[in-house]
Amino acid sequence: MYPEYKVHVRRVQSPCTASTRTMYCSLYDAMPVYQGPNGSRKTACNLAVSIKMTNFADDFNTLNSNNKMKKQRFNPTKPLVFRHFSHKSYALFACLGKVVIIGVLSVSTLKHAKADGISVRTELADDSLKRAPIGLDEVTITGSRAPLTAAEAARMVTVVSRDEIERAEANSISDILKQVTGVDVRQRGAFGIQTDIATSGGTFDQTAILLNGMNLSSAQTGHNATDFPVSISDIERIEIVSGPAARLMGASAFAGAINIVTRRPKTSGISLRAEGGSYGTAATEATMALSKGALKTMIATGYGQSDGGTENSDFHMRRAYWQGSISKTSLLLRWQAGISSRDFGASTFYTARFNNQYETTRRIIASVGADVAIPGTRILISPTLYAHRDIDHYQLTRGLTGAENGENLHRTDNYGLQLNASTAWTLGRTTIGFDIARDHILSTAYGLPMDESKWKDIRNSSRKYNRKAGRTNSSITLEHNIVMQQLSLSVGMTAIRNTGLDSSIRFYPGIDAAYRPTAEWKIFASVNKGLRLPTFTDLYIANAIQKGDDSLRPERNTMMRIGAQTDNPISNASLSMFYSRGRDMIDWVYPDETSKQYHAMNIGRLNNLGIDADVTLKMGKIWQQGFLKNIRLSYSYIHQRHSTGQPIWKSLYALEYLRHKFTAQVDHHIWRNLSATWAFRWQQRMNGYHPYAKIDCRIAWNTDKYSLWMKGDNLTAHRYYDLGGVRQPGLWIMAGAEVRLK
Repeated sequence: MYPEYKVHVRRVQSPCTASTRTMYCSLYDAMPVYQGPNGSRKTACNLAVSIKMTNFADDFNTLNSNNKMKKQRFNPTKPLVFRHFSHKSYALFACLGKVVIIGVLSVSTLKHAKADGISVRTELADDSLKRAPIGLDEVTITGSRAPLTAAEAARMVTVVSRDEIERAEANSISDILKQVTGVDVRQRGAFGIQTDIATSGGTFDQTAILLNGMNLSSAQTGHNATDFPVSISDIERIEIVSGPAARLMGASAFAGAINIVTRRPKTSGISLRAEGGSYGTAATEATMALSKGALKTMIATGYGQSDGGTENSDFHMRRAYWQGSISKTSLLLRWQAGISSRDFGASTFYTARFNNQYETTRRIIASVGADVAIPGTRILISPTLYAHRDIDHYQLTRGLTGAENGENLHRTDNYGLQLNASTAWTLGRTTIGFDIARDHILSTAYGLPMDESKWKDIRNSSRKYNRKAGRTNSSITLEHNIVMQQLSLSVGMTAIRNTGLDSSIRFYPGIDAAYRPTAEWKIFASVNKGLRLPTFTDLYIANAIQKGDDSLRPERNTMMRIGAQTDNPISNASLSMFYSRGRDMIDWVYPDETSKQYHAMNIGRLNNLGIDADVTLKMGKIWQQGFLKNIRLSYSYIHQRHSTGQPIWKSLYALEYLRHKFTAQVDHHIWRNLSATWAFRWQQRMNGYHPYAKIDCRIAWNTDKYSLWMKGDNLTAHRYYDLGGVRQPGLWIMAGAEVRLK
């Protein structure tokens, strides 16, 4: 590695506090002197450093995580210890390519600066962490209400990095999540057209889906939660929080949460992407990015179509997305807006009795937020205003309209306001959050009947919305985080009031703790409680296939998780075990063997005991001349116990849990810029499903200006089922190219 300069700052114009997030340090005044190997003192060159650090990880994602300061040193040298600084502008070149430690700040200087390898510790008491070498971390994750890094967070958060996303054999975000430990993906249509995603043994309605922290979960149903206005090429990372996260993301995060974080442009440019392949599949994307001073913005559009690979599973999908941010000394303003449009044959998606179903969905989202550091204080205020509209048009038989033919139309509006305020003081960082959200639906089938004079017109339809329902959820969250050199502790409680229930206030506490015995190891434990309200589908649907129940009770859950993880230059690994105690769990079931209609029901108690294990060997670091880059293995296991006071003949979701899931991924170099990724997945689902194995592959040629690739999904052409009678396609071959212009 490189020699280190240990710098002691005499004067700093602006305090480098993590509470302000944006930090300016100006170092000046005097001559640097270092201690020579023989004890002599020698005068070194002048040094002036002016550093602007923005503690938003995406500003630094261009930096490579390979150059971490903990890396093993093969060429150790005596450190240079600077005592003073000069105000000369040219003096910075003296430490080019070196590592500088400045009081509470650790900075890799220009030549080898790699932001992924630096980390930020939230400032606490004046004398608790102030002298510890710290720096800029690769990410600020959603493991707490306060802005903490992955190293600091007391809660375990799984992060899928941009590098992993680029290597994956994936056509959609859902495909990426299939390889993640502890995530259950039940795919209906290809390219993520409709996918149910769950974590920690839960169901799709129990997992919150977020885009840059904005909750996309719909009060109508969780089936369409993955209607993202972004594609995998727009994503910087994916964060997975396992277990109840009510104090982080609200009541919808009952069994866990998945946060999609988009890429923030570092440079201006345009990228064009196209691919095509089996079953008449074709897709195009275009992205334009602008990075100019404090302004960073990106516009992305995409279109795709396919025959679907199975009968009546054809689709057309369109999307557009705009995001941006402006950063100033004590202010970060951010915004996003997007639209997703999908038309698809729904085959046997909802029932095997009808194989010619059809559905169209539209999603419009928008949010604007800010991080404001109050000058002269350690207070950070973060308000966010958001809204999204989901439009769903369903036909039981494709082309047939009218209620008598099973046609339903729905418009669901979800909007709200979030306000977080956090401050650092002697005993840690305290955060208080206020959230208020409104769920409202207009429908031809869900909700309570409306007076005929108040019926609403439906665009492009002769029918009218004649039913409606709504509820308001408000909550107050108090959380306190203590971050020390070896210990992180997060304690919090959320008080929730929902008008869809009895308007009573319910409390949901949680505690997370992590201990770091060494820089490479982290041991954690957590206990959290959660609640989930029934969706409008659970409450109101009534047709020949399904029957809702407006007297359903909310689900309740308590989850305990313990585990350990390690990260070192040649490998990283994690092992965790969880136990969840669910009460009044909701599922769609056949009450007896003669039933032909699924009923929404509180099925009683449901306890899950699970184990998640994951290990990655960085073969490129172990054997630098070899062709292997990474080998990753993961395994998940769940044992479930269910007890109820009423008969259940068949379960549609909750009892069809994924007992075993094993994945393996190998990345290797082939020749020059040519590399390949192989992915293997074997899983066994309970209650009537046969286990299956699936092999995928991606071969790519990558350069700075363009990329070429070929992908093979399901190389063995194995016909398998993720859900009910929805048969998945066989071998699917895709080829594509991307051109990047600056």
